[in-house]
Amino acid sequence: MTQRMRRRVLVAGTLAAAGLAGAARADAMQGGKLTVALVLKSLADPYAVAMASAAQNYQKHFASQFDLTVRGTAAETDTPAQIRIVDEMIRARMNAIVIAPTDSKALTPVVARGVKAGIIMITIDNSLDEASQRAAGITVPFVGPNNRKGALEVGNYLARRLKAGDEVGIIEGISADRNAQQRTAGSKEAMRAAGMEIVAVRSGEWDAGKGKAAASRMLSEHPRLRALLCGNDNMAMGAVEAVRDAGRTGSVYVTGYNNIDAIKPLLARGRVLATMNQFADRQAVFGIDVALKAIAEGKKQSELSRFIETPLQLVTQENL
Repeated sequence: MTQRMRRRVLVAGTLAAAGLAGAARADAMQGGKLTVALVLKSLADPYAVAMASAAQNYQKHFASQFDLTVRGTAAETDTPAQIRIVDEMIRARMNAIVIAPTDSKALTPVVARGVKAGIIMITIDNSLDEASQRAAGITVPFVGPNNRKGALEVGNYLARRLKAGDEVGIIEGISADRNAQQRTAGSKEAMRAAGMEIVAVRSGEWDAGKGKAAASRMLSEHPRLRALLCGNDNMAMGAVEAVRDAGRTGSVYVTGYNNIDAIKPLLARGRVLATMNQFADRQAVFGIDVALKAIAEGKKQSELSRFIETPLQLVTQENL
């Protein structure tokens, strides 16, 4: 994100109260409930499931004020399906669409169509590419954590277990995704500052199987590898399997990102050194709140803050 962006940290409950109070006023003026769509990536992914569940529970508490439609793709990388879903929500004339883009660039045109239709468009989890936004003539808020800062913190924790000159590899998500790019940048920053040698960066496309394949290749090509920094917990779980299959458990550290439930047993047993909790459930709710507040205040898309920062927390065996 550019330095010109306004950065605000959302405090749970404060924005919710303000947003929903305003939403009630907008509701009264329009004579009907507001409609919000939450468009996620693969609903088979535990991270997306956590977002969807929290958003649905939240809506139940304010059912008289807004309706919520939750949609997601079958696969993490099914960008065409997500574009079709967003188009459907535009045609349904939603008041707001909150989306976790599968691709930071490819989703920009359909999001721009939503903006043109007068719908408040918000991104969570993965921001839209800035150059693509400029080309489309739009600005779309990103409600979520500072991914670079989170990955830097995980990397700094790992660095304390290593010594200068140690070889490390990075397994990133989908390379075109803004959040993947930021996490890779944070990991590189931490490793370079500590004097580590980054011998490989490969994409695992957020997937456990592909993460395992990337890790296996790195372990084979770099027998002195000491650590694998993974852009999410799915890939970290795959990396743990690759380390085990290579007979190197205990000599190669693995880190993750997201703090999904499935990673916790591996943290407890020391198979994963650390992960980053970015509070998936809160992200979805924060995104909905930003949308409701914008509608309540009658704001235009161009008047919304570009970056609304949400909390992060390092998770290790010690504070699991």
